[in-house]
Amino acid sequence: MDTSYVLIQCDLGAEADIIKEIEKIPEVKEVRGTYGIYDIFCKIQTDDKTKLDEIITDQIRKVPRLRAT
Repeated sequence: MDTSYVLIQCDLGAEADIIKEIEKIPEVKEVRGTYGIYDIFCKIQTDDKTKLDEIITDQIRKVPRLRAT
């Protein structure tokens, strides 16, 4: 099992809603708000890189009000 960390930038005030959406993804093991350039920290565990790419591209990046990973 591979562990990956994703840093996320989002619209001001959208952190709580985005965290709730990301928590619904089974492979996400931890998600927390942060301070600084990035707004959210996300820990993901997958069996392979292809699955990680799918989660980031098809699920995380499509969350409304998320600006960048």
